[in-house]
Parts: sequence; structure tokens; C-alpha cells
Amino acid sequence: MNSAIPTNVFRFVFIFLVQVMVFKQVTFSLGGLAYIHFIIYPLAILLMPIKTPRGVLLLSAFVMGLALDMFYDSVGIHAATLVFTAYIRNIVIALLEPYDGYNMSDVPTIKNLGIGWVVSYLSITLLIHIFVYFSIEAFSYVFFFEIFLNTIFSFIVSFIVILVAQFIIQTKY
Repeated sequence: MNSAIPTNVFRFVFIFLVQVMVFKQVTFSLGGLAYIHFIIYPLAILLMPIKTPRGVLLLSAFVMGLALDMFYDSVGIHAATLVFTAYIRNIVIALLEPYDGYNMSDVPTIKNLGIGWVVSYLSITLLIHIFVYFSIEAFSYVFFFEIFLNTIFSFIVSFIVILVAQFIIQTKY
């Protein structure tokens, strides 16, 4: 577990930098409205070891969310959404628990838990994260159509990028 700490710190910093330096700059728009956003930063929380204490998850999510809010000039949207995602992460993991259970050192990767489990885990948590993000951003269900389009299109592109990254970058932890 001790070697997992530097790995997770490096992963946090790397994902943060990729989100801020690369994916913040990429925008696609349809008819003047931007519906496609690359949101990969929840991966930093979602790839932490399964038995990580909830307090560590929430604190890590809050710190990363605040840092993202500074770069995106948003007022707590990323922090609130990432903390919510960190909170529901253990619930989703419990719902998807295999019959044999988890090992203490399991990290939710394709190598450790298989592609079916990872696709289910990532799709549930990422879809919830993106929906909550755009709901908080709009702060009104009057814009439900825009929230829905942003959620669907952003989920598709983000999920594909995250899944490809899972196949390309397979680490020990």
C-alpha cells in the first residue's frame, strides 16, 4: 500500500495537468452552443484503491476540485461535483462487488477487475458525475434539454477517452 501513495499522487497531478492544459482548450460547438466537453478528472478519484477511507477520498476530491475551479474560473462547481462523486464511489463499488469480494489492494483497473466491471463502474460514476456537474452549472431544470445534451455528448467522449487511457496506460497500481 505504501507504494500506492506516490502512484496516486503522481496520477492526481498528471490527470489534473492533462485536464487543465489539454482538455480545457478543446471545445466543440453545435449551432453556437458547446455540448461536448472532455471531463476526465474524475478518473483521479475513481482509480484510487478500493479500500481507501472515505475521508481521504472526500478531502482529495475537494482539493482537486478547488484547484480545477481556480483554473476554470468557476465558483465551486468542480469541487462540489467531485466531492459528490467521491461520496457515491463507495456506494457504486458496493453495488458492483463480485461474489468473491475485493482484495485489500485492489485498484479499479481493467487488469485487476476485468473489462466488464470497469465499464460498469466507470459508466455509472462518470454519468452521474457529468449530470451533477451540468445540473449545478445550470442551477435550474428549466434548462433540462441543455443539461441532457451536455451530459450525453460529454459522457460519450469522456468515457471513450478514459477507456482508451485505461488500455494504453496499465500500471501496477
